[in-house]
Amino acid sequence: MSQVLEQSIQINATATVVDRCISDLALMHRWLNPVLRCEPVGEAWSTDVGSQSRFIIQIPLLKPTLNSVVVERQPGLVVWEFQGFFQGCDRWECQPTEKGTLLLNRFEYDIPNPLISWGFNTFAASWTKEDMQSQLRRLKRVAEEVQISR
Repeated sequence: MSQVLEQSIQINATATVVDRCISDLALMHRWLNPVLRCEPVGEAWSTDVGSQSRFIIQIPLLKPTLNSVVVERQPGLVVWEFQGFFQGCDRWECQPTEKGTLLLNRFEYDIPNPLISWGFNTFAASWTKEDMQSQLRRLKRVAEEVQISR
C-alpha cells in the first residue's frame, strides 16, 4: 500500500528560477539534505525524461541507494520514479502565483520489505517529513538568492 508525504511552500521567485534550482545539480546540492548525495548514472546530469540518477544516503557502511529515472518532465515539473528499498515517485511541481511560485513536493512510496517498512515507519517517517519541510525552506532560500542575483 502506497504512502504519501506532501509538502508545499511559497517562494518569492519565478517558476523558471525554482525549476532551475530543482534541475541544476550544483543548485540542488545547496538545498538537498547534506546526508543525501545525488549523482548521475552515466556521464552527465540531466532531468530529461529517461535520465537516471542515484540518491545515496550517507550512512556509514550501509549507504542505502535509491536508483531513479525521470518519468515526467515539463517546464516547472520533474517526476523521479525510484527503485531500491523504496519504490515510488518524487514529484516536484512549480505553480506560478502573483507573488512568485508555489512549490509542491509529493513523495509517494511503498516499502515492499515488511521489516524495512516497519523500521522506516517506526523510526524515520516523522524525520523524513520534517526533512522534506527543511529541504523546501532551503530550496526557497536558494531560489530567492538566485532570483535576486539575476
